Amino acid sequence: MATNSKIEWTEATWNPVAGCTILSPGCTNCYAMRLAARLAVMGQEKYAGTTRQSGGRAKWNGVVKIDPSSLEIPRKWKRGRLIFVNSMSDLFHDGVPLAFIQKVFRVMEETPQHTYQVLTKRAERLEELSKKLRWPDNVWMGVSVESADYLYRIGHLRRTKAKTKFLSLEPLLGPLEKMDLRGIDWAIAGGESGPGARPMPKEWVRSIRDQCIAADVPFHFKQWGGKNKKKTGRTLDGRTWDEWPNAKRRRPRSTRAALVSAAR
Repeated sequence: MATNSKIEWTEATWNPVAGCTILSPGCTNCYAMRLAARLAVMGQEKYAGTTRQSGGRAKWNGVVKIDPSSLEIPRKWKRGRLIFVNSMSDLFHDGVPLAFIQKVFRVMEETPQHTYQVLTKRAERLEELSKKLRWPDNVWMGVSVESADYLYRIGHLRRTKAKTKFLSLEPLLGPLEKMDLRGIDWAIAGGESGPGARPMPKEWVRSIRDQCIAADVPFHFKQWGGKNKKKTGRTLDGRTWDEWPNAKRRRPRSTRAALVSAAR
């Protein structure tokens, strides 16, 4: 749990689940693996045994732990926060029982002062379980799409009952052309950061931005990434892009063509 998250698109993190499994190329350099290993060394039992050492680096080993004691944490935060759920795992991992996922959703429903951002790569299980979950308005549901091979995850997300649906196009590892953005309320794009970060050409980001403008989907550019993400920054074509899935913050439809022209 962190109340002052350094992630650009959230304010706090809440981790009722710890541990994961590498699923696709976007997981290769996951920061959560390194952090879980450090937290285990620091004595946090929740993360003990969730990683292994491979090639001198910490990697997920498939051990997933649920943490019922953490379920009460959001209730203690009286001031409303934007909360990223499971920054250190995946709520829809096969190792997380449906009954526990339902408990997490119940907490989110019963704490309407907060807005929750849930993100998964397990889009198939997300769709499968969607009808068995209650979807309050304060839950934003997203899927990660790192390359064109995983665009199918968007379709699974679209078929859920989530009121607000978003895409995390990070770490962006390839171009994403002709995305079907119907029913999508927000898109985040960003490059990989940290050791071994893979490069992200500007053209990939510009294409996503232009597609979002054309589809009237709020666009948030997180970072260029690289070994030192602070040095590379998060400016795209002379400005930052910090749009949010909130009707009051959306651009007027009449400005879309002008924005596309100016961006280019």
